[in-house]
Amino acid sequence: MPPSSRLFALWFLLPLMLLLAACKAPPEDFYSGYVEADYVRLASPIGGTLLQVFVQRGDQVKQDAPAFVLEQESERAARQEAQSRLQRAMAQLDNISKGKRPDEIAVTQAQLTQANAALSLSQAELARQEKLLAAHFIAPARLDEARAARERDQGRVRELQAQLRVAKLGARADELASARQDIAQAKAQLDQAAWKLEQKTLRIPQAARVDDVLYRAGEWVQPGSPVVSLLAPEHIKARFFVPQAKLGALQIGQSVSLTCDSCPQAVAATISFIAREAQYTAPLIYSKENRATLVFMVEARPAPAEAARLHPGQPLEIRLVKQ
Repeated sequence: MPPSSRLFALWFLLPLMLLLAACKAPPEDFYSGYVEADYVRLASPIGGTLLQVFVQRGDQVKQDAPAFVLEQESERAARQEAQSRLQRAMAQLDNISKGKRPDEIAVTQAQLTQANAALSLSQAELARQEKLLAAHFIAPARLDEARAARERDQGRVRELQAQLRVAKLGARADELASARQDIAQAKAQLDQAAWKLEQKTLRIPQAARVDDVLYRAGEWVQPGSPVVSLLAPEHIKARFFVPQAKLGALQIGQSVSLTCDSCPQAVAATISFIAREAQYTAPLIYSKENRATLVFMVEARPAPAEAARLHPGQPLEIRLVKQ
């Protein structure tokens, strides 16, 4: 091409290039992000065969509604055993607290009556022997025998009186304390058995949507293995990544708006988390441009009523709300 022709083409294309530069799209005023969620996974700490699941995927469930139940035969038997052990310990304490039975006390009382009669007789005999000895009708040895008989009968009366007091008393303090400890131990075992039985029936902890059911009736569920996964509106959040150069403009509690392709209107949200450390690579699937090599993860939570309009994994555009 002759020089004159190249100069003419340059002068012709220059205005067109300037026009295209002037029509270049302004920088985007939003951050690309996506919907994230924290799921509540219901699991029993005790394993067992799954008997019944009361919910299905996609159900909207209310708080305290039944979720699922595992077989409970072993736990029911353990609770019954613990209940019987507690009743036995309580009966044992009641028994040793009462002392002997009334008939046993009556026997001791009758023996004491006999001993008192014998003592009265020996005292009367001693008095007669003392008079006879004073009149010199008997030898002193007969008086000694009468005194010994009286002392014997006195000792027997004191013995039976002590036995009667003991019979009316309960067990010793140490035995009573041991029995009370047995009751406390039995109560603890009963509480543990009842707790294990309760763990076989799980209920919905909060109003939510059933995201997934991971087991079916008849399957064996390992301890701690989730059976039902729940998604509550208050656990839905927006996650996006901000270049470090713009991080200073954000703060916890700041208002943002969330928009998506299918949202009829923006969803209001509040920044709830700003990462302390940087991520070097943002998720490419949600990023239109990946030129920032140093970005920080930020999370914003909408109100529960608004969060129900969002779905985990949904792409979002997050805009800062000017105050």
